[in-house]
Amino acid sequence: MSFDRRGRQVQRFARRTGKSGFKSCVSLAAASLLSACATAPLEQAGSLRSYENLKPSDGVVTRSLLNLNKDDVLAAKTVKIIPTSFSAAAASVPFTATQRRLVTNAVDRSLCAGLSHRFEVVDSSQPADLTVQAVITHVTPTDKAAVGLSKGASIAKTIFLPGVPVPIPRVPVGLGSLSLEAEARNHSGDQKAAMVWGRGASALFGGSGRMSEEGDAYTLAAAFGEDFSKMLVTGSTPFGGSPTLPPAESLGPLFGGKHKYPACEAFGRFPGLAGVLGDQMALPPEWTDKGPVTP
Repeated sequence: MSFDRRGRQVQRFARRTGKSGFKSCVSLAAASLLSACATAPLEQAGSLRSYENLKPSDGVVTRSLLNLNKDDVLAAKTVKIIPTSFSAAAASVPFTATQRRLVTNAVDRSLCAGLSHRFEVVDSSQPADLTVQAVITHVTPTDKAAVGLSKGASIAKTIFLPGVPVPIPRVPVGLGSLSLEAEARNHSGDQKAAMVWGRGASALFGGSGRMSEEGDAYTLAAAFGEDFSKMLVTGSTPFGGSPTLPPAESLGPLFGGKHKYPACEAFGRFPGLAGVLGDQMALPPEWTDKGPVTP
């Protein structure tokens, strides 16, 4: 059996380190995995009609508590969205007014796009079978400097190891997180579906992040909108099932085209290609997202 130069170097390293070196590597890997995701508490802000029937339903990287009246939710045909807000506790996060608006709007725009898959989305002033409202209960800002280091490492890999399929994990420092609670109520104000949701940014998945304090919160806000809308569209937990492709008619809006329903236009268009490039370049969300439509 023959080895090239790199193979001989690895073999010599293995002999030098032995079992103790192997154990150290395993311990280091385990520690890295444990710190690879930010944690997000399942905070309660008191905006839900009731918290009594909430039950755990976690995803791979998401923690959640759910309550769902499946028959009533599936019988509903129309829905309206009350704009998302920050709870008093979450409002203490040092975001600018623009940053807050981008995060809350990312929730609403994602909700509107996801709910459009089955419901007719109407203006907030009109009657609807279900009224949806979310509240941000906890936010951990993103460390811009750590994102910069991660992006620098990614660029260096592209330059010095071109074509080598080695993923560069994000620096597991200063990862942001986001927690929300939301419910869908009927005409009488009765709770028909509710979710308390929390997710942290991951060092292993999701790219290098964005160089802005609200970067992770902005990305996670859209993820929450997808999860909550999927629960209402399918009448079941959005976690644990097989992944499904979005309807073909939703691809246009996702790439910056016109929304299916005029009510969604109030939340602005998705950034489309500019948003994808901005994410790849770790640009702040406000550089590519115009946010909600101002009256």
